[in-house]
Amino acid sequence: MTMGEKLAALRKRKGITQECLSEILNVSRQSVSRWELNAAFPETEKLIKLSRLLECSIDFLLNDEVEEDQTQKERHRELSADDCFQFIRECGYFFLATISAEKPHLRPMGMIYSDGKALFLVTDKRKSVYEDLITHPFAELSSYNLYTRMWIRVSGRTQEENSRDIREAILDLYPMIRQEYTNQDEIFFVIFRLTIETAAVK
Repeated sequence: MTMGEKLAALRKRKGITQECLSEILNVSRQSVSRWELNAAFPETEKLIKLSRLLECSIDFLLNDEVEEDQTQKERHRELSADDCFQFIRECGYFFLATISAEKPHLRPMGMIYSDGKALFLVTDKRKSVYEDLITHPFAELSSYNLYTRMWIRVSGRTQEENSRDIREAILDLYPMIRQEYTNQDEIFFVIFRLTIETAAVK
């Protein structure tokens, strides 16, 4: 199969139209059409985005000799903390499910970080989520990408994180936290480490 044929097949498998793909990549629909007709090739930056979006390797797209079994390996590879973080950041939000009084409790959240080994969630000791995670450390989070129509689900165990390096990295990533938590309010700022047990994108 040619690059254009592979691109068209993977796009259709994901249920993504040429128009939708062009919006995601910030190119014209005609550009996508030309790629699929092998009349032009995507730039390197676009190839990287395509490989992530379509869950395949760049080598698979460019090499006519690499066939479907390669994409299957990519699709079923284990997701790292950084993979999860990148997916959720592109969505812009996530939902966190905890256990509260023996019942599930779901709420939207926005701030998340990865050190490559685990995910880190930011909250406030005055909020119910803090008590939920202290009492029942098992949690699950999920997020949905409106453009790609893909969602992620991550589950694992949480524990309060006190690392100064992690704290500073999060404050650098989300400068609005520094504005919200000043002086006496800083004692309420809390970080939880989520050690991933399962993670899947579909």
